[in-house]
Amino acid sequence: MQQIADHLGVSKFVVSKALSGKGGVNETTKNRVIEAASQLGYFAQKNAYIKNQVDSQFYSEASGKQSVIVLMPNIRFQTRESLYWGRIMEGISVELERRGLGVVIISESRVDNIIHVLNPGGILGMVGVGQIDSSLLLEVHRLGIPTVLVDHEDALIPTDTVFANNMDSLSRLCNHLIGFGHKKLCFLGDLSFSRSFRDRWLGFRDALERSGLEVQQADDPMLWLQGVETGEYADELTAILQTKQKENTLPTALVCANDSIALRVVSILQDIGVSVPEQISVTGFDNIDDAARSEVSMTTVNVPKEAIGRRAVKKLMERIEQPEMAIEKILMSTELVLRESTGAAVGG
Repeated sequence: MQQIADHLGVSKFVVSKALSGKGGVNETTKNRVIEAASQLGYFAQKNAYIKNQVDSQFYSEASGKQSVIVLMPNIRFQTRESLYWGRIMEGISVELERRGLGVVIISESRVDNIIHVLNPGGILGMVGVGQIDSSLLLEVHRLGIPTVLVDHEDALIPTDTVFANNMDSLSRLCNHLIGFGHKKLCFLGDLSFSRSFRDRWLGFRDALERSGLEVQQADDPMLWLQGVETGEYADELTAILQTKQKENTLPTALVCANDSIALRVVSILQDIGVSVPEQISVTGFDNIDDAARSEVSMTTVNVPKEAIGRRAVKKLMERIEQPEMAIEKILMSTELVLRESTGAAVGG
C-alpha cells in the first residue's frame, strides 16, 4: 500500500480506505488507486485479500440449499425481462437448480447497499452478469469470493470470464457479406459501450482488412452512437444516413453491433425511402426473439445465451474446487442465422 501511495502521491491512509471498500474516498481517487494497485501487482498477491473460507456445510435458511449470488446490476437494461440477458439468467438458474444450489439474485449496483450480502462465509461464489462497476468487483475480490463474469471483464481485477466468440463471429458474418459482393460495409454501434461491442468491431475490421477493403476511420460517428440501449441516437443516425443518401455514398451493408440497433436501423432506412435488402443489407448480432419476428426478418449471429449461463456456473464450480488453477477466458461458439435482411450487393 505504501508503494501505491508513493506512486500516486497520496497518503497510505487514502490507499487503505480506497481498497477497503468502506467509503470515505471520492470515486476519482478510488478508481486511480484501484488502477495503480492493479498495475503494481497488488491483486496478484495472495496476501492482498482475504482468502475465502467457504463452509461447505453452509445452507441458506430461506431455501435450505447452498447458495450462489447472481449479480446483474439493473443498468443498461440488464434485467431478467431482457430478450438477451433474461435468457442468460435462465441458463444460470437451470444449471444451479440442476446442481441443487440456491440462488440469490441481486440487481443493486452500489457497493454500500449490498456489502451486507457479500459474506464470504455464507455463499459459495458469485456469477456476475453484464456491466459491473470496478469498485464492486474489487470488494468481491477483496473478500476472496470465487467469481465468474459473463459478457464482461475488468482489466484491473482478475476473474474467469465467459463470452460469445465475438471477434470470430463478426468476421465470419462479414466474410459472408463480402462473398455476396459487398465492398462498402459500415459498422454501427458504440465502441465504448462494452467489451463485446469492441470485439465485434475488431472482427469487422479484421475481415475487411483481409479482403483489402476500406475500413471506417476511428472518428466515424457511426462507431460512437450514444444511447445504444435506449435508441436515443436515432435522430443523429437518421441525419447521417440522409446525408449519405443525398451524396450517393450509402454503404451496401450496415453491420450492427446487436439486433436492437439493427432493427432500429431498418426502420430508419424505411422512413427515408431506402429498401432492405434491395438497396442496403443490414445485419444484427445476438439473435433475440424480435430479430425473427420483425417485418424484415434479421440476418444475425445466434449467441447461445442459455449455454453461456450454464457454462458460467460450471466454471464457477471448477474455480471453487480448484482455486489455484489459471484464470480462463471462455469463448462460446456461435452460428450465423441468414434471413431476409441481407442479399447480394447492388450491382454485385
